[in-house]
Amino acid sequence: MSRLHKKFEEEHEEHIDESWLIPYADILTLLLALFIVLFASSEIDKTKFRSIMEAFQSELTGTKIESTYSGLSVNQKGELDKDIIIEPAPAKESAPPTNEAEDAELDNLKAQLEKYIAANNLEAVVTLQDTRRGVEIALKDVLLFDSGKAVLKESSFTTLSAIVKLVNTLPNPISIEGHTDNVPIGNAAYTSNWELSSARAVSVLHYFASQSIAENRMQFTGHGEFQPMYPNDTAENRQANRRVNIVILRESK
Repeated sequence: MSRLHKKFEEEHEEHIDESWLIPYADILTLLLALFIVLFASSEIDKTKFRSIMEAFQSELTGTKIESTYSGLSVNQKGELDKDIIIEPAPAKESAPPTNEAEDAELDNLKAQLEKYIAANNLEAVVTLQDTRRGVEIALKDVLLFDSGKAVLKESSFTTLSAIVKLVNTLPNPISIEGHTDNVPIGNAAYTSNWELSSARAVSVLHYFASQSIAENRMQFTGHGEFQPMYPNDTAENRQANRRVNIVILRESK
C-alpha cells in the first residue's frame, strides 16, 4: 500500500519550468552592458542618467518609478511616455534684443544727417557712425572751437542748429562727449586735457539746451586724450582726435 501511495505522489508532482529566467537575465545584462558602453563614450545629463537607471531598476523589480527629472516619466515597461516634451538645450547668451521700431527711427535720423552733411559739404569735419550705443555724430574741433578754447564759434551755430532739429524728432537720450589729442594743454584756463574736453562738451550741451532740447535728456563726459580715434602720431590724426561726439543713444541697448 505504501508503494502505491508513493508512486501516485511521484506521478502527480509538478515541476515549474524556470529555465526562461536565464536568457531573460542574460538579455538584461547585455542591455545594461551596452548602456554602460554608450554612456562611457558620450556625455549625458546626470539627472537624465539617474532617470534611465531608475527605469532599469523598475524593470528588474517590476515596480513603476517616477523620475524626478522635470518632464520625464518612465512607465512600467521602462519606456518614455509618449506625451513627454523634451525641452531643447538653452541657446548661448546672445546680445540683448533691439527694438525694431527704434532701429528704424535711428536709421532714418542717420539718413537725414547724411543728406545734410553732403548738401553742406561737411564731410571733412562731420562723420557719422551707427554703433551699438546709437548714432554717433563726430564734430572736429576746428568746426566748433578755436585752438585751446571751449567757447563755440558763431560759425558753428548753423550746423549745430540743423543737428538739433533732426535730433529733436526723437525722444532718445543724448550723450555729449569731449575728446582731445595727447598734446598737453598749457594755458591759464585749462590745466589738463580732461578739463578742456569737459568744457567743450558742456558748451555744446548748453547750446542744445538753448535750442529747446530737454536738459534731462542730456549728459556730458570729458575723455581727454584717452579715447583717440587714431594714433596720435601725425598732425592729421591728432586733428581727427580733437572732437566732440554727439551720441543719440539707443533706449533698448
